[in-house]
Amino acid sequence: MKKTGIINRDIATILAHMGHTDRIVIADCGLPIPDQVPCIDLSLKLGEPSFTNVLEIVLEDMVVEKMTLAQEIKINNSALHDNLINNYSAINIDYITHEELKQQLSHVKAIIRTGEATPYANVILQSGVLF
Repeated sequence: MKKTGIINRDIATILAHMGHTDRIVIADCGLPIPDQVPCIDLSLKLGEPSFTNVLEIVLEDMVVEKMTLAQEIKINNSALHDNLINNYSAINIDYITHEELKQQLSHVKAIIRTGEATPYANVILQSGVLF
């Protein structure tokens, strides 16, 4: 049994298989997930676990060089957007439309589905390197 880090075996496996520039998504419970992309569904009920809780835990175990958000988050979920800007200022943040974000889903290693039930609570995390 693992002593530290993420104990969810599916998430730990995906992170262990990632290389530089590989991408995963942390998603709210409403994001459409392409059939061919592995989905690690953590949702228990609306709001649990939250997007921010899952993101925080994944970022403790993953080197991230870039986060991609839907530009609509700025207006439609400004509290979450402000939280991300304030807490993760060391990570480069890019913005694309929500439609473009959904099109990118078929090019990620996995999608981690949370119970988050607020709009545009989705992020593409691009892996960096330790060196």
